[in-house]
Amino acid sequence: MAKVAFVFSGQGDQYPGMGADLAQTSEAAEKIFAVCDEIRPGTSAMCFGGSAEDLGVTSNTQPCLYVMELAAAEALAERGLQADCVAGFSLGEVVAAAFAGYYSVQAGFRLVMRRGELMQACADRVRTSMVAVLKLSSEKVEELAGHFGQVYPVNYNCPGQISVAGQADQMRKFMAEVRENGGRAVPLKVAGAFHSPFMEGAREPFASAIDEELLKNPTGRMGNRAASASAILENKRTGAEAENELVQDSVRRVLPLYSDVTAQPYGENVTELLSSQLCNPVRWEQLVRNMMESGVDTFVEIGPGRTLTNMIHRISADVKAVPYREMLEENA
Repeated sequence: MAKVAFVFSGQGDQYPGMGADLAQTSEAAEKIFAVCDEIRPGTSAMCFGGSAEDLGVTSNTQPCLYVMELAAAEALAERGLQADCVAGFSLGEVVAAAFAGYYSVQAGFRLVMRRGELMQACADRVRTSMVAVLKLSSEKVEELAGHFGQVYPVNYNCPGQISVAGQADQMRKFMAEVRENGGRAVPLKVAGAFHSPFMEGAREPFASAIDEELLKNPTGRMGNRAASASAILENKRTGAEAENELVQDSVRRVLPLYSDVTAQPYGENVTELLSSQLCNPVRWEQLVRNMMESGVDTFVEIGPGRTLTNMIHRISADVKAVPYREMLEENA
């Protein structure tokens, strides 16, 4: 049977003004922005009016993308567009987990704030960079990266495209070798060497943060899922009382969530998978292929751009991949 997957994008496609149209046209999306603003005042203002420079700071990028993407997914659900399973690229996996019901919307937002802070701190310690390598096989990219002590393939995106991260000076030499071997190296708009050993310092603190949120919210997963975002502000209450009611309220989804690290659906090991993702490669191509094998034939990209849509088109011409905006327009 044909299935629909919602796939949530990572950093790189953010832009000033993202999400403003969602807040204006969708009640469900407006609620997401409102509840996240209660936790981190100014988040909506940063999405709608922040500069490209401000949005490029990881500690801003991640909370803003979280709220924008979750708002977009809830706007789709509000119009009756349902997912059979979900996944997220890098940061998007944290958003996907909230949408799927692994923890509450508020818990996910606190986690993404902590994640952004920890990753920014790691990025500030050493000068690093990331590039997308095009036109070379994964084997060739791995071979070239192996010439350097601190250069790592980190995102296996699609055929002919792998992201590589590493120490800045070594990355410049690596990029030269890529060009010498007939490839292209395109710098990415991110603040650090994500999904590499340079992020190891963030892994344990983030794991502790996940455990803390799951202990606060033991009903957030595995049969007693957290409440859907559309229920958040029904009673107009705020703070701990409102969050407790959100967690205990009626539920709507229990969705399979695929892991970037294993390319397989999650089991019970939420903390391990979400935290180890920080310093391990994203196996996106294999994840998409595994979703296809499970019956997925339609992928809806939840995010401000078309990066995942383009990747999925390169992985297979036999499936439909569209940005969420197109689905909203089709179901206006």
